Amino acid sequence: MSKKNIVVIGLGGVGGYFGFKMNQKNEATKQYNISFVARETTYEIVKEKGLTLLSPEHENAITRPDDIVKSIADIKNPDLIFICVKEYDLENVCQQLVKVITPDTVLFPMMNGADIYDRIRKIIPDHVILPSCVYVASHIKEKGIVEHKGKSGALIFGCDPQNKSADINWVVRLLEESNIKFIFKDNPLADIWEKFIFIASFGLVTAKYNSSISSVCTDEEQNQEAVEIMEEIKLIAKAKNICLPEDIVAKTMGKAAGFPPGTPTSLQLDIHSDKGSNELELFGGAVVKYGKELNINTPSTQRIYEEIKAGITK
Repeated sequence: MSKKNIVVIGLGGVGGYFGFKMNQKNEATKQYNISFVARETTYEIVKEKGLTLLSPEHENAITRPDDIVKSIADIKNPDLIFICVKEYDLENVCQQLVKVITPDTVLFPMMNGADIYDRIRKIIPDHVILPSCVYVASHIKEKGIVEHKGKSGALIFGCDPQNKSADINWVVRLLEESNIKFIFKDNPLADIWEKFIFIASFGLVTAKYNSSISSVCTDEEQNQEAVEIMEEIKLIAKAKNICLPEDIVAKTMGKAAGFPPGTPTSLQLDIHSDKGSNELELFGGAVVKYGKELNINTPSTQRIYEEIKAGITK
């Protein structure tokens, strides 16, 4: 039987961490063909020196993929594609993937956001897409070098709601063999929305005030705005038959209180570093859009989303 072709698109904090773990294991077992897709400078560095992971989990911190390519167009006969890109690149990546996937290619987005599955499905209607959410504290230290801190990264994922009978046991085995922590659920949507309610509310409020997770917990006005956003997302989830815990707002606030003082959010950092690209649409845009589709008012989210947007365009 021929080896499965595994592709990791994007070697940022998420793709670099999980791609490293899969590839390092595979260097020893040679069970799969693993290739990475990376942009110019990262491509050159990883091609020449390998991918480096700085992590308490790994002493041997360099791994070399079977192949690394600059372009999605260079992918050949992929069996499984991990999509690890920024939200604002998703549609562009999917449109390129349409040209290289086979009828059997499985798509595994390692991205956090309530609308990721729906957006991929719109462009790639007939393939197996595994809904997931990601927990990992990792970032690009410099091109080709990913730094990971804290607990081991983990995934929650499950069956494709439209292809429940698809055979994905081999995908589960790949993660097990790679020593990647994961929880597999028949329906992971509640977990995805539980994570989303946290990242959207805290991302939007910290971006508006250029503040931190801890200041949203302690400042009365910021706290109130975060709670209002959570309540709106809760209504949307309910309308979509996604069962969130009744005490999700208190639970989310409790989780936030555990972060070290001054911890920023990625949206706040992107907005206030004049980066040019940010994930405002992933958080604010998605809530506003779902609200309109479902006839649910989202005044707090809409107001903050528009305030941030206006600030960017000034």
